[in-house]
Amino acid sequence: MIGSLRGSVVDKDPDGEIVIEVAGVGYRVSVNPRTLGDLSDVGAEAFVHIHHHIREDDQQLYGFATLIERKCFESVIGAHGVGPALGMAVLATLPPDELRQAVATEDVDALCLVPGVGKKTAQRMVLELKNRLDVAGYETDGLTSDPAVTSSALTDVREALTQMGFGPDEVRHAVEDLQGDDTPTMLREALQRMNR
Repeated sequence: MIGSLRGSVVDKDPDGEIVIEVAGVGYRVSVNPRTLGDLSDVGAEAFVHIHHHIREDDQQLYGFATLIERKCFESVIGAHGVGPALGMAVLATLPPDELRQAVATEDVDALCLVPGVGKKTAQRMVLELKNRLDVAGYETDGLTSDPAVTSSALTDVREALTQMGFGPDEVRHAVEDLQGDDTPTMLREALQRMNR
């Protein structure tokens, strides 16, 4: 099994695939957009943590900038009905800290921002990932003692932004680290962030 690769970047495909040459062998590695942006330019050296996915008829390498991302990915694809493509979409939408926060507070709507994840899949993922991810310390946001209140306000803000026509990435960035329990105030702050 391949656990990591260090070598020269031979090719970067904007669709999420890179080729890293190690000792004369080029490895095709699928990465999410954030990792792709963080990687060196073609010709420079790069290091990625690898999940080596093996099926009966195929082998695929998935690359991550950090070990924690790889471990989160492996936890996510361990959930029932979640394959590598959906696992990559989850981490592209919710970085590890945000994913843990969503699971700890049972924020199903945060997982619904992931393309291809509906309400039922998100609910099942929350239940399964609580046992797979280390969510200790993510139960509250530090401002309110009731995570359900914060989660409800965040849900309302996300829904409002989505109805205004903002995409999942825009919504995620607008509500990142957004704290409080008053929906109108939080929505104003999210909109101000988007205008900056």
